[in-house]
Amino acid sequence: MNICVFLSAADLDERYTRPAQEFGELIGKGGHTLVWGGSDSGLMKVVADGVQEAGGRLVGVSVEFLSAVARPGADEMVIAADLAERKRLLLEKADAVVIMVGGTGTLDEATEILELKKHGRTTKPVVLLNTAGFYDGLEQQFRRMEAEGFLPRPLSELMYFADGPAAALAHLEESLAAG
Repeated sequence: MNICVFLSAADLDERYTRPAQEFGELIGKGGHTLVWGGSDSGLMKVVADGVQEAGGRLVGVSVEFLSAVARPGADEMVIAADLAERKRLLLEKADAVVIMVGGTGTLDEATEILELKKHGRTTKPVVLLNTAGFYDGLEQQFRRMEAEGFLPRPLSELMYFADGPAAALAHLEESLAAG
């Protein structure tokens, strides 16, 4: 399975790096491929290290203005012209999506895949990995959107909320096996 992971390229503390490393290892040990933003810094590096050390494949999609920090030694590295092309390529190469901790870029990527799912343009499973409660507020907001009629489909059809790396991967494997 090609798993696209949206996450931060920032250097963060252990409460975020440890689960990122663990998720990367699970991807690699499971024989899966990481599809990610291609950066060799921050959490992007951590998850890619975990995948590669566990024998998994790395498919990066960087962007021209960030190509200087693209990871050397990835199995495949594509350099997109701009962020819109990068998102399109990431999603094209993926069978499933995991949203990990991140900033505005991660939220932009997350809302893109959720809009595509909302409108029936993709059926790829999406998991929001809520490391250290990082997305508690966002989950609450999504639940409010659902309760107050802002979502035309049940939230459970759009995404799955996972508290840990093992639960995130298990959900993806079950979803793809069932569908």
